[in-house]
Amino acid sequence: MSEFQKILTDTLSAFEIVLTENQLAQLNQYYELLIEWNEKMNLTALTAPEDVSLKHFADSLLLLRYCDIEKEARVIDVGTGAGFPGMVIKIARPDIQLTLLDSLQKRLGFLDEVCNELGFDDVELIHSRAEDGSRTELRDSFDIAVSRAVASLNTLCEYDMPYVKVGGRFIAMKGKEAREEMSAAENAIHTLGGELLQKHDFILGEAGERSIIEIKKIAATPDAYPRRSKHIKNKPL
Repeated sequence: MSEFQKILTDTLSAFEIVLTENQLAQLNQYYELLIEWNEKMNLTALTAPEDVSLKHFADSLLLLRYCDIEKEARVIDVGTGAGFPGMVIKIARPDIQLTLLDSLQKRLGFLDEVCNELGFDDVELIHSRAEDGSRTELRDSFDIAVSRAVASLNTLCEYDMPYVKVGGRFIAMKGKEAREEMSAAENAIHTLGGELLQKHDFILGEAGERSIIEIKKIAATPDAYPRRSKHIKNKPL
């Protein structure tokens, strides 16, 4: 077992998360690729094994502990960056149908290599801005849309909820700012066809407070949304 695998195993044991030897090996390979590519482009400010294991991998995997994801669910990670949480979840739950969407082609190039090296030929990579992708056939087609550390909750709702089919969920992974953002996002959630389902709060070791917010899509998102990016940012719902 490599140093990274041992650190990751110890980190996950604190949250009662157990992975197979193959999954640990895949996450170790993912980590090595992340560090290798990070020398050529900015994928993450965190590179130490203890930081990546806790603040990227364990943080992503806790979504599976707190949220029920049905077998073979269709999941989109909007603004996936270096693949957190989507790619990590795929390693732990290879049955899901995963789409990774990002606006930067270089990041998708990294994720393409990760998929190739780990043997995932069923992951869909989409190069698009979040507000443009949901104006395509991707709209209303996912069981779950998820975003982690991308934007404030009211803004995220407008980016993510159009991808979710009625009956599906938008899951936002947030830090200690979640409580304040929840209040500010009430109008956005209602306007876009959602309702708050659950909010899960926990402490991620030295990383501190974390929240996972589940919003259920109970009605179709009006055609007027999402707006253009500058309107979403300058005049959030």
